[in-house]
Amino acid sequence: MKNETPYKPSSGFGMLAIAFLIFAAGVAGLAITRNPYFGILFILFLFMLPGFFVVQPNQSRVLIFFGDYRGTAKENGFFWVNPFFTKKKISLRAHNFDSERVKVNDKLGNPILISVILVWQVEETYKAAFEVNDYTHFVRVQTDAAVRKLANTYAYDNFEDDSEITLRSGMEEVNHDLEGELSERLAIAGIKVIEARIGYLAYAEEIASAMLQRQQATAIVAARYKIVEGAVGMVESALEELNKKQIVDLDEEKKAAMVSNLMVVLCSDKSASPVVNAGTLNH
Repeated sequence: MKNETPYKPSSGFGMLAIAFLIFAAGVAGLAITRNPYFGILFILFLFMLPGFFVVQPNQSRVLIFFGDYRGTAKENGFFWVNPFFTKKKISLRAHNFDSERVKVNDKLGNPILISVILVWQVEETYKAAFEVNDYTHFVRVQTDAAVRKLANTYAYDNFEDDSEITLRSGMEEVNHDLEGELSERLAIAGIKVIEARIGYLAYAEEIASAMLQRQQATAIVAARYKIVEGAVGMVESALEELNKKQIVDLDEEKKAAMVSNLMVVLCSDKSASPVVNAGTLNH
């Protein structure tokens, strides 16, 4: 496989001066001698003009001579090469690509909508020019393929095992894998991946409502678990303090009633309504 070869073309300013001298000589020869052979100088002048070109910052020109790759000019400036050279322009600037949202299935088979933001630039001009047909189209297609593979590798979310990496919770690891996958795919076109990350992630519309209810239910259960855990500790602490300070003597039946009342008060999602007991503890 051929690789990129640097090419240093001739200065365009020097060749431009020569071209104008040839043009001036042709004009002077025709004006003074009236010899039609000086018209050849005009033809030579016109022949030299296609050889001039400009390379802007972060741009390059791939030079081809009748199908033979001669090199890549990356130096900025005004240059001249053989007029028969084909000069293919390839940008070396960083490109930002925001992919379309695609519907794919995650690891668990749930339909999701996902898109990525990719920052890339051409690193090997030879591969970008000759290894693929259209390197910009190649980036779009391979990005779409990488996104689909990534979605099939991870679950959108896991409600049972918090340690498992998912698309929603493991963004750093997922983005790292996405960069690696894209770098491997785009290397054939001489393209360097600067950054790749998930730009949009959501459940598909047909299951979004059900999954939202599931997430809410999971959050409510987790919150209730914490409330119950804290309430049990508070009840336990209250009974220990009452027993230690001998404020009241409670038998097992009264302890059970007290625990029941405290658990209802502490675990309820509404404020408790106080009831004044006008009798004794036994009534």
